[in-house]
Amino acid sequence: MSTKKVLVGGCFNRIHPGHIYFLKEAKKLGDELIVVLANDKNNKKPYATSAKERKKLLKSLDIADEIFIGDPKNKIKIVEMVKPDVIVLGYDQKLPDGLVSFKHVRIKRFNGYSTNSSNHPRRKTERIF
Repeated sequence: MSTKKVLVGGCFNRIHPGHIYFLKEAKKLGDELIVVLANDKNNKKPYATSAKERKKLLKSLDIADEIFIGDPKNKIKIVEMVKPDVIVLGYDQKLPDGLVSFKHVRIKRFNGYSTNSSNHPRRKTERIF
């Protein structure tokens, strides 16, 4: 029996209850949760922390089964390598070009928390993968 792989992507600079909700809901959709973190080059938020630190923090939550740092030159390289069964998006994320053939689902916003840790209503995930 094969495992169902679920993939999410994000910056995860400031972990808050919205992120935790998002990750836990995504995990429920399969057997293995894979997180792709925005690499440092593409994480341009003013409060950005290093990918190494964000990966360490996400590991400490013990929700994701695997955590990768995205490739700065090839946004879909890890997705092609992992071959997820489903890509899970936050309420405010857009599926990057080149990934439209993948099955995807959207997780609703949690109690007013943004999955992107900013005050902006929409952010693209194209920089993440």
